[in-house]
Amino acid sequence: MSFGQGGPPWGGPGSPGQDPYGSQRGSQDPYGAQDPYGAQNSSRDPYAPDTPDWAALADASAARTRRRRWLLIGGGVLATAVVTAIVATAVVSMSGGGADRAADKNPSEPTAVTGAPSGSAEPEPSFSSVAPLPVPSPKDFISSADRDRAPLSADTLFPGRKLTMGDRVYEKGATSSTTNCAAATQGSLGSVLASNSCDRVIRATYARDGVAVTIGVAVFGEERQALKAKNEVDQKKSGVASLSGAGVTTFCRAPSVCRRTVNSYGRYVYFTVGGFTSGKDVTTADKDVYSTGDDIAEFTFRQIHRRGVLQASAAATVPAGQ
Repeated sequence: MSFGQGGPPWGGPGSPGQDPYGSQRGSQDPYGAQDPYGAQNSSRDPYAPDTPDWAALADASAARTRRRRWLLIGGGVLATAVVTAIVATAVVSMSGGGADRAADKNPSEPTAVTGAPSGSAEPEPSFSSVAPLPVPSPKDFISSADRDRAPLSADTLFPGRKLTMGDRVYEKGATSSTTNCAAATQGSLGSVLASNSCDRVIRATYARDGVAVTIGVAVFGEERQALKAKNEVDQKKSGVASLSGAGVTTFCRAPSVCRRTVNSYGRYVYFTVGGFTSGKDVTTADKDVYSTGDDIAEFTFRQIHRRGVLQASAAATVPAGQ
């Protein structure tokens, strides 16, 4: 065998040194004509591990989050602006109408109160068109026997055993009540009471520190009779007779000088006679006699007025027609 030119063709179809796989491959990459990852990844290392780019993914997620947040904030601001505009428009509309009406309204006129809506479930209040009856006057009840029907006696006018006026306490003595009006008087008072149709005289005596006062209440059917009798009384020559007993000795009988008073309220005329239980004459310097008589007269007036108050109150609570 010769190793000369007739030897086996190891060099291939061409000359020695050619690629044993033939001329078709030429100078190409022995693994093929293209990068297995494609032309777009021509710079990528073919032997690098196939893992995701975490930094890039994180940046993309953060960008999306920021975009979503700004969209939410922008939407909220826009909604707030819309609501504010609507409310402002409504307020301007309402105030404009109210201002127009206020301009036409007299400032002295009271503001009308709007009633409940027509569809309200609550019924609207109703008021009677009939004016309420006036409250009865206490004096109306004590000015006529037809209305003054409360019990009347010495005990109702002068209750208790003592009378306290301020810091002064008076002991109550004897009491009496008679339809013979002249029997409870002195001087010309008896005839005055009789001529004016006196119905009754009620008396009571109060004493304190040697001073005694008898109060006498003459009762008539009408106020006009009481007023006429009061005007006809001559206080210097007549008056109610003093009433002794129950611890009070006789006082203010002739020839003793005593203090006398007379007044009236409604159908009642009330008299006082006051002096010393010792029989001493009363002078203008005897302030105790004056103050005692004034206290007893004031108490009597209050008792008569109280009769009217109680009866007026009772009448105000009675339903109409009864």
